[in-house]
Amino acid sequence: MAAEIKKEIELEIAHVLFTDIVGYSKLPIHQQRAVVERLNEIVRGTDEFQAAETAGRLIKIPTGDGITLVFYHSPEAPVECALEISRALKKHPELQLRMGIHSGPVSGVIDATGKANVAGAGINMAQRVMDCGDAGHILLSKHVAEDLEEYPHWQPHLHELGECEVKHGVRLSLVNLYTEELGNPAVPEKLKAARVAAAAQRKRAAFRWLSLRVVSLLVVIAVIGFLLFRYRPPHAAVELLVPEKSIAVLPFENRSRDPDNAYFADGIQDEILTRLSKIA
Repeated sequence: MAAEIKKEIELEIAHVLFTDIVGYSKLPIHQQRAVVERLNEIVRGTDEFQAAETAGRLIKIPTGDGITLVFYHSPEAPVECALEISRALKKHPELQLRMGIHSGPVSGVIDATGKANVAGAGINMAQRVMDCGDAGHILLSKHVAEDLEEYPHWQPHLHELGECEVKHGVRLSLVNLYTEELGNPAVPEKLKAARVAAAAQRKRAAFRWLSLRVVSLLVVIAVIGFLLFRYRPPHAAVELLVPEKSIAVLPFENRSRDPDNAYFADGIQDEILTRLSKIA
């Protein structure tokens, strides 16, 4: 396999800018070729591209519907390059581009033809970051954003987006980079949909919790009702406690001045009781 002898490039941390032309697959073939050529012209015209290429610290990877740039000097390099590209695209509204940036380990090879290529987590993650965006977005991984936060002039342009679920269920923390003139300040549609789904899930969870509470309350009421019905006193026993009809005869008081008349009051009470007992 002499013709396929490859020179290994050691594993190192790189700063990757991954780009993608939005709606590329829907364009006619001649337009696809035209927009790719225009994108290559714009990218090659940026100061960051030229500086890194002159220093020999840049790898260019065509992706069919975009281009991937691998920088090695600084995490600011791909960000500055993305802003330069975004500025140039204002003159080419027909070219809708989205960009993702991540810093991570990459390894590459240079084959016998002299063509360079790279692979690794840094490349894969940059693509996943880009996949979360829409046209005009410059999205950064949280790792890149934390590096840029060390520089005060970047801080006003970094805007937290939260997490986005990507391939294989991986969740990425994303930051949207934009200025007053460059980038896209809108929340990506993918994150909007995720937020709507999360809100709907919270509503369903709240409804299930409320339903469980209502069912539990109904069960308690049913148990209490059963116990009250099961152990209530018989109707006949209640009737025996209180006679259906009764008359109380209070003692008579002797209101005369003669105390000897007290026996008369007692006699009247006894007589009334005797007569009433005969009626019963």
